[in-house]
Amino acid sequence: MVGVNKVILIGNLGKNPEIITFPKDGHRDDAMAPVVRKATFPLATTEYRKNRDGERIEQTDWHTVVCWRGLADIAEKLLKKGMQIYVEGKLQNRSWEDRDGNKHYATEVVAENFTVLGSRNRNEEQQPANDPYANILNADTEPLDGLPF
Repeated sequence: MVGVNKVILIGNLGKNPEIITFPKDGHRDDAMAPVVRKATFPLATTEYRKNRDGERIEQTDWHTVVCWRGLADIAEKLLKKGMQIYVEGKLQNRSWEDRDGNKHYATEVVAENFTVLGSRNRNEEQQPANDPYANILNADTEPLDGLPF
């Protein structure tokens, strides 16, 4: 039987993406060696519900999102703290031991793609002449009409 590992999130970036560059294929000392880039950022998803007294309760969950290679390059250029984005990807669990022998665990969302939905500052969205994405988005960018909402 085949399994399914699919995550869809809509949330706000908690900070700008952190970019890390790794040497590819073990070429650690070669300055001209190909590299692989990784972008990591926290994403907050918030849900609202009412408690027994009818009061509105807000619950925010934080997710670590990881983008690799070309998607990491786009994330670095496009994403900023506070932006609302749609992310599709899969869950990945990691574990490691620190220097003291303590075992650590992490669950991350490995992004397959993302779409910027908006910004916390609504005035920015109403000024297309100052659009910071104009140089990044082009005819090769996927249209938004394939989104499931």
